[in-house]
Amino acid sequence: MREILYIINKEFRQIFRNKGMLPIIFILPLLQLVILSNAATYEINNISFGYIDNDHTYTSRALVDKFRASTFFDVSHLFSHAKEGESAMLQGEVDVVFTIPEHFERDLLKDKNIDLGVTINAIDGAAAGVENVYINQIVKTFNKNLAVDLVQTSTNRVQPVQIEGIPLFWYNKTLDYKTFMVPGILVLLVTMITLFLSGMNIVREKEIGTLEQINVTPIKKHHFIIGKLFPFWVIGMGLLTIGLVLAKLIFATPMLGSLPLMYLYTSIYLLVILGMGLFISNFTDTQQQAMFIAWFFVVIFILMSGLFTPIESMPKWAQLLTEFNPIKYFVEIMRMVMLKGSGFYDILPQLIKTTFYAVVMNAMAVWSYKKVS
Repeated sequence: MREILYIINKEFRQIFRNKGMLPIIFILPLLQLVILSNAATYEINNISFGYIDNDHTYTSRALVDKFRASTFFDVSHLFSHAKEGESAMLQGEVDVVFTIPEHFERDLLKDKNIDLGVTINAIDGAAAGVENVYINQIVKTFNKNLAVDLVQTSTNRVQPVQIEGIPLFWYNKTLDYKTFMVPGILVLLVTMITLFLSGMNIVREKEIGTLEQINVTPIKKHHFIIGKLFPFWVIGMGLLTIGLVLAKLIFATPMLGSLPLMYLYTSIYLLVILGMGLFISNFTDTQQQAMFIAWFFVVIFILMSGLFTPIESMPKWAQLLTEFNPIKYFVEIMRMVMLKGSGFYDILPQLIKTTFYAVVMNAMAVWSYKKVS
């Protein structure tokens, strides 16, 4: 026990002695949390919108005004013909060209089917899909309101009964994307900092030559490993605490669940990440190698964690691989506990898998660590 306390004290002194490391550990991750949580969003605003009005009637102008009133579209271009709109899209001046056909108002009054032309820049397929949804919603709303107005002005037809659906949004009433992203970004930062620090720590001892000196001392292997990794476990828990405070103060992120439950899971999850960092450091000789290998795995884990894209939309083989992704479980737990108020039994399956992952990962790390007796 005395040996462990000695190594822990040494590690904390070494961390806080390095003035350049402190901002990297505490300041930069918090800035990243604030910046990424605002930047990482699938909401698209200020879509450059151009239109071709071949009807030039009150109804066609009313439809264009619906797009002007929307916060998603910037209606800034009126084209006289299709080739002019195509040229503007080719030059990147507009993202959407909306075409209203001739006799638009007349055909509406005669209850005829009307084809509206919509050309969308689909280089970014995801953005194009969202833009198409926005356009369809505006057109459908306009069509519904117009039909009701036509019926009300007619003396020969009975006014229909309107059925209105009132949605109820659970867990994110305001549909604020930051509420969904902040817990995931916090997971990302806690994971990256603890993995990189633990992975480079022992490698740094190799580079400066102190690891060989420690290996020939009477300190047992498990004492050395615990003493080296415990400070980064504490740093990880500290980053989580600071991140939760910022999430509440800056983004007003709901925290409906139990904070002790969140800390319980994080304490186990950090053992997985620290074991992974130790395992990487055992097979690398320089900090650059350790950083490269750690980043290689982190990128894969992040992209397949459900942080940015739903796991359900991935191919079946990718969904199976995510079962071995510890970041996936941490993202799920953070969102479940913070936003849904999930309890212990709700997160028990992920907790069991993470605990098993921690045992296996640390066993492999300890087994692969070579110490001269």
